[in-house]
Amino acid sequence: MADAAPQLGKRKRELDVEEAHAASTEEKEAGVGNGTCAPVRLPFSGFRLQKVLRESARDKIIFLHGKVKTTVVYPATEKHLQKYLRQDLRLIRETGDDYRNITLPHLESQSLSIQWVYNILDKKAEADRIVFENPDPSDGFVLIPDLKWNQQQLDDLYLIAICHRRGIRSLRDLTPEHLPLLRNILHQGQEAILQRYRMKGDHLRVYLHYLPSYYHLHVHFTALGFEAPGSGVERAHLLAEVIENLECDPRHYQQRTLTFALRADDPLLKLLQEAQQS
Repeated sequence: MADAAPQLGKRKRELDVEEAHAASTEEKEAGVGNGTCAPVRLPFSGFRLQKVLRESARDKIIFLHGKVKTTVVYPATEKHLQKYLRQDLRLIRETGDDYRNITLPHLESQSLSIQWVYNILDKKAEADRIVFENPDPSDGFVLIPDLKWNQQQLDDLYLIAICHRRGIRSLRDLTPEHLPLLRNILHQGQEAILQRYRMKGDHLRVYLHYLPSYYHLHVHFTALGFEAPGSGVERAHLLAEVIENLECDPRHYQQRTLTFALRADDPLLKLLQEAQQS
């Protein structure tokens, strides 16, 4: 009975989408909803839900409408909308002081929820997708396929290692204290991918993002030949080099100036630019 509830819930969502589609079609034909009798053309008009392809703790549901594969994000915030809109980018250089005085306070003011990360770590969501786990609460992690990878081929292999330890937000927080964790992620992650997918470590790009898309330490594993989003030099930091930098200088990431790209309308960009011009 425990397994039946999630399936019933998922089926209910499928039916809800089908009913919503049917209702929107009827309204379109009747001219309801816009104050006129003219037909209304709605997104995905003429398509019908065939299958829920994948559902995760990240509020992303992927449906197949006819021959169109699309991602539905619900509820969608302004941050989600901005993420999927094409915008001009600007490079900015952030010093250690900039991070402490500007970036970190700005991030803390955003109240960005990462509950979905904790749900994965606590096995409340996506437990069936875990490829490997080191359960150590300090130096362990889970390895799961990224949602951008459909797992049908290895050319665009993409997995994410999420550390169990909480409170490590990004590259800026890393010190030699975290070296055992980082080494575990690098070596155990590569070995797990070799065992599961028969892909060797020298065929993998293993890196961290800065700025990351969410502020709980995670590491990206992608096929070397795949140009994944965010794998460019202005955002990706190879894990092997991060480890070496910390071995050479314990305060490397607290002191180093880091370069990254921000959207032209990102409030953080304006804050950093104003501070650097003053």
